[in-house]
Amino acid sequence: MHGAGSVKGTAVDEASLIHDWNTASGFEWQHATVVLNDETLRDGLQSPSAIDPTIEVKKRFLHLMAELGIGAADIGLPGAGQQVQESVRALAQEIVDAKLPIEPNCAARTVVADVEPIARISQEVGVAIEAATFIGSSPIRQYAEGWTLDRMLQTIEKAVSFAVKEGLPVMFVTEDTTRAQPDTLKTLYGAAIQLGARRICLADTVGHATPDGVRNLVRFVRDEIVQPSGVPVKIDWHGHRDRGLGLANCLAAIESGVDRVHATALGVGERVGNAEMDLLIVNLHLLGAHRHDVSALRAYCELAAQTVGVPLPENYPVIGGDAFRTGTGVHAAAIIKAKKKGDDWLADRVYSSVPAHTFGARQVIEISPVSGMSNVKYWLAEHGYDPDDEQLCTVLFDKAKTADRVLGEIECRELIDHLREESSSR
Repeated sequence: MHGAGSVKGTAVDEASLIHDWNTASGFEWQHATVVLNDETLRDGLQSPSAIDPTIEVKKRFLHLMAELGIGAADIGLPGAGQQVQESVRALAQEIVDAKLPIEPNCAARTVVADVEPIARISQEVGVAIEAATFIGSSPIRQYAEGWTLDRMLQTIEKAVSFAVKEGLPVMFVTEDTTRAQPDTLKTLYGAAIQLGARRICLADTVGHATPDGVRNLVRFVRDEIVQPSGVPVKIDWHGHRDRGLGLANCLAAIESGVDRVHATALGVGERVGNAEMDLLIVNLHLLGAHRHDVSALRAYCELAAQTVGVPLPENYPVIGGDAFRTGTGVHAAAIIKAKKKGDDWLADRVYSSVPAHTFGARQVIEISPVSGMSNVKYWLAEHGYDPDDEQLCTVLFDKAKTADRVLGEIECRELIDHLREESSSR
């Protein structure tokens, strides 16, 4: 909340106008120092509906990430082949050449063959690239693959040791962490930490977790694995949204003390996708935990929608066309009254929890079947017509009441023009 504002010159305590129950948990969001890791260019592109954009588009994504205060990015899985390696090299070079404040990382199966190209590209470009080595950890995955714990440990030892020897920072990722047994996690993470991994990642690979599950898991890993190791190991959270809980789980992970969270533009990713980076930024910004300029958020989302092939629904929060648009009489009347008080802060919040201007938008009032006359008058004034013209008001109002949707601008202007033509011919 802000401090004092003014309504027609009168000081107003803005904090008194909104009681914020979100602060009741006691967690001090304004002191949070979580880092954001963008997975759009790797996990995001694994979406079965995704389009692999050009390298120039990928570079544009990196620049927008930097503008938004995103501190790290997964720039690919070079073990997938030559084409991905060329993309990873170009993106790493862009980070160096443009001096972008982004720490790059690359995904790798926990095998030397996947880690080797990361080390080679890192050395060629001259930038540290974190090797995000992953291996399945849940009993159902082990059963399906026919893995034994001993075999997994041998694999981890070879890959992590090689990465450390090559001078790469290592993040050890257990896939399906949210369905793994405690003792297995202790064994796998413990081995990776002993071998030199200084970051571990808890992955909700199939979107199984609830916020309570996230809290339980993070607490266990922190108290039973990281702290007893005596090593300064950082913890990441990587979540999917199969149950629609991706964003909520990210917030729960941050409250539980993780150091970094992963997400993608518009939530693109495997199956129904990952946590939405844009909505994570919105919420952290409003909570006071993301202290960066967010004006590039719309460009970031639109780039994803246009080049990766992710649909941007009209009702998508904050960025969608309907986010700050209403045709409802009661809602519009409250916004109009707020505007008449001469207070943009008030108008932006009286019927919205997200201030439109903060994210480069504005409140839009339309005329629809559920509109009141205040909608009509406001629309006329906004579009250069006389809001006190009773004939114009009546024509638009009556038309709206017989319509099955919001009246479009062209439709309204045509009605007005037709009315004027009729009046002039009399």
